[in-house]
Amino acid sequence: MEQPAQPVLRDIVLIGGGHSHVGVLKRFAMNPTPGVRLTLICRDTHTPYSGMLPGYVAGHYAYDDVHIDLSRLAEFAGARFYRDEAVGLDRRAGKVLCRNRPPVPYDQLSINIGSSPQISQVSGAAEHAVPVKPITGFNDHWTRLLARMSDHQGPLNVAIVGGGAGGVELLLAMQYRLQNELRSRQRDTSGLGFHIFNAASQILPTHNDTVRSHFARVLAQRGVQVNNNSRVERVSDHTLHLADGTEHPMDEILWVTQAGGAKWLEDTGLELDASGCIKVNNQLQSLTDPAIFAAGDIATMVDQPREKAGVFAVRQGPPLAENLRRAVKGQPLKPYRAQKNWLALISTGNRFAIASRGNIGFAGAWVWRWKNWIDQRFMDKFNDLPPMTDDKAGSVPSEVNLNQEEAAQAISAVAMRCGGCGAKVGSTVLS
Repeated sequence: MEQPAQPVLRDIVLIGGGHSHVGVLKRFAMNPTPGVRLTLICRDTHTPYSGMLPGYVAGHYAYDDVHIDLSRLAEFAGARFYRDEAVGLDRRAGKVLCRNRPPVPYDQLSINIGSSPQISQVSGAAEHAVPVKPITGFNDHWTRLLARMSDHQGPLNVAIVGGGAGGVELLLAMQYRLQNELRSRQRDTSGLGFHIFNAASQILPTHNDTVRSHFARVLAQRGVQVNNNSRVERVSDHTLHLADGTEHPMDEILWVTQAGGAKWLEDTGLELDASGCIKVNNQLQSLTDPAIFAAGDIATMVDQPREKAGVFAVRQGPPLAENLRRAVKGQPLKPYRAQKNWLALISTGNRFAIASRGNIGFAGAWVWRWKNWIDQRFMDKFNDLPPMTDDKAGSVPSEVNLNQEEAAQAISAVAMRCGGCGAKVGSTVLS
């Protein structure tokens, strides 16, 4: 192992490999801060890009097309990568508690783990339904279902619980792929049934009337049974039980509603919203602890409430990286201003998509091509990594904000250059 060019003065730890954190890693790779070490903690080595997941399900993309290699990206950024799962925080000691490894010290911490359907809130759902997130679990189930289709006989009824854009888009992608799988085997597709169970009075409630009308037509044309005002009260084996007393037998039940935060966050002492997500200020900083940041679906911006959408996770990457950098330098943080109207490009299974922004909505095959171009550009940023040969961080004096004692320790560490445990001189270890 090469000796570090500079002693490690501050540790930035990233929990989760979400859209915001891949942006942070890329920015620190291109412009490292001398004396700062990054550590990524994530249970998966490949993180999916949510914008391309429906296209993957529909069969337009392969697995590698829609996943970012976190191990490679972390290496590119000079970051440590621990394949593990965070299960808690010791905020007093400044450490992340992991499931399978010793605690990881931090000076600044960022959490970007996404949200998951709160499936335990409905009786029987955890045992008899498949949550779409974490996506790794859904993908395992999806690949098994595709394998079963090779010799499946008889009808197959698929239900999505949730009438938002994510649920509708996923169902149409599944329908397109499953029908194609049967057609490729010269088999009848009439036995496939697709159903949406939506507690609200209309689908895509956060989108405008034009977009909802587009999707209503598509769903009707594709023979999808839409059940609005249909709150699921209980789930038993292959059956949905609604609040109105009706029962609906289903072969596959997927859960795409009531998303919230990870259970372990409840014991951290951080201020959370009603769904268990971390409340943050405009600097993406926890309201409770200035050393902790959060971004993406797991963060709730208290002064700028917004829908949980991947576009915000992507856009929060640059300001999150900037504020983490400023935090270790002791500089004032910069506010992030979330756009009030944002563009959503929602696919319909086939190579067709519907655009939604504020009160504007339009559709067409060209919208899908536009979406594909945007998605491919995003993925290229993390797959086409330029060679990094110069040790920029080692040739530039550190700007990390040190107190007098830490500065003396840093000078001593440089003189000793042992490269072992003494190379870490931040307060998280020496105290």
